[in-house]
Amino acid sequence: MKNSIKNVLLAAALMFCVCGTVSAAETAGSTLAALSDVQKYERAIHIMAMLLVGFGFLMVFVKKYGRSALTATYLLVSVSIPLYFLKESFGGIGSSGGVIDNMILAEFAAASLLICAGAVLGRLKMGQYMLLGILFVPFYALNEWIVLNGGLGLISGKVVDTGGSIVIHAFGAIFGLGVAASMTTLTEYEAPIECDDTSDRYSLLGSMVLWVFWPSFCAALVAPADVPRTAVNVILALCGSTIATYFASVRLRGKIAAADIANATLAGGVAIGSTCDLAVPGVAFAIGILAGVVSTFGFAIIQSRLTNLTRKVDTCGVLYLHGLPGLLGGIAALFVVSGINFGAQLTGILITIMLAAGSGLISGKVISALGRRVEPYLDDEEFDGDACAPEEDQPLIAATEPV
Repeated sequence: MKNSIKNVLLAAALMFCVCGTVSAAETAGSTLAALSDVQKYERAIHIMAMLLVGFGFLMVFVKKYGRSALTATYLLVSVSIPLYFLKESFGGIGSSGGVIDNMILAEFAAASLLICAGAVLGRLKMGQYMLLGILFVPFYALNEWIVLNGGLGLISGKVVDTGGSIVIHAFGAIFGLGVAASMTTLTEYEAPIECDDTSDRYSLLGSMVLWVFWPSFCAALVAPADVPRTAVNVILALCGSTIATYFASVRLRGKIAAADIANATLAGGVAIGSTCDLAVPGVAFAIGILAGVVSTFGFAIIQSRLTNLTRKVDTCGVLYLHGLPGLLGGIAALFVVSGINFGAQLTGILITIMLAAGSGLISGKVISALGRRVEPYLDDEEFDGDACAPEEDQPLIAATEPV
């Protein structure tokens, strides 16, 4: 019975991928010869590096789960992008942009999904990561349509969220927390999440890749004239959060924590997202500093206490890197952007929180109904540990004939 369910899920995933790819090929309005589209393509490749290399290696901090984390990253990206393209077949929520614009929007959806998966990293079977993507993307697209495109007429006015502080980061984090809340077991709560020097170094490498390409992420779809200002604002925000993280980590822990440096340094990029093309450099730097302090305080103080209080595990601490800084960025827009519609901005944030939490809880119930890992945070349950080992009856070094 379980094998049948697994086969059906895999078949559904493949069907979505095929349909999404067909939809992508048929999307009209592609003009890759235009300079602006070529520039967008270059930024799209930067974002892809963030998704696979940046997010992938950031999540290998779990000592014995590195191969699974990287494989899950491959699968999550490969499911979410075609599935997002599939929604273009439905005119009611489709984008009016060209194919490269839709590609970037699909990458945004993949980024939000990877954030979501970080909350339950190490506690899903590999096939369940694919199912998580299938469940996540439609809800993500629905929220994006409601908040940014005025879908269903729930928001009267424009929500300022250029770089996705609200619809990408906060939504993904809260959705992931909803999944974790509805499927965390006592065994998973009690199991230690181990790391070592090597896994920390790889995680820091992933963080640096994300840091380098974050300006392209925020500037991916802004007007060409606004790209330089957006890039400068994002870099300054990242500098602010990096400096703040160092001082906050030493102050709160007594020593520097690798987890803080790998994660909270990026909080400035998360928080500046909403106003990345509208803020002035000094304000961007200040937002980064505030985000770094908030994120580090979350990792150093709140995380352990909240975990013990709720007995729910947020493996990667997505609440403190993406959730709180994302909401901070959305709220910061109220004070940064002149003439902003306060009602629309606050409504957009509230809808995002409610839709993400509700859909995450439901998705967690569905996923947990299809089985659980025997032991969390271990590659060995699904990976062949002997695949690279030499056969016992073969010598490690071939014998040579005597001269």
